[in-house]
Amino acid sequence: MNHEEVMQMVEEMKLPSAYHHFVEGESPEPPFFVFSYAKTNPFAADGTLYYQRNRFKIELYTNRKSIKTEDQIETVLERYGIFYVKSEIWIASERLYEVLYEMEV
Repeated sequence: MNHEEVMQMVEEMKLPSAYHHFVEGESPEPPFFVFSYAKTNPFAADGTLYYQRNRFKIELYTNRKSIKTEDQIETVLERYGIFYVKSEIWIASERLYEVLYEMEV
């Protein structure tokens, strides 16, 4: 999946979003998400690079647990045939839930 396809997928999620972070003081009201390429995952053998995939993450922020919002993101990921790992934490200092989706694209 190239960057253009990733951006199309992000747009289909229909939530406010930004690459990596919002400028301080300009983040929208929750729910919103940020996304980034966390690192690459190359496949190589005998000194030859065969292909390289990007580790991609989506960090969804909500002020209350929202299965509906999570379903909105997951429906798009599944439509693109993306296998993802999902985790969740409560960020007490921000009073926000963070649902993290990690995948390769």
